[in-house]
Amino acid sequence: MTKDALTKADEGKLVLNTDGTRVGRIVDVRDGHGYVEPNPSLTETIKAKLGWATRSESAYPLDEGSIEKITDDAVYLRGTL
Repeated sequence: MTKDALTKADEGKLVLNTDGTRVGRIVDVRDGHGYVEPNPSLTETIKAKLGWATRSESAYPLDEGSIEKITDDAVYLRGTL
């Protein structure tokens, strides 16, 4: 299943470049914008999957225009970050 907009349910998903390179994980979604933590710890990953994550200063915003597709397991980017 694919969709085209980020929701809170996407927190914790992997973010991948078009070539499949792992960029990080979605740690927060607000107003349709996701925030990607480039190197989350195991604890941060679990918190994100449970919806308990807090965005750190190293997280960067990801807007809808950067997203190629969203699946059950990952968010795929149009290009590279």
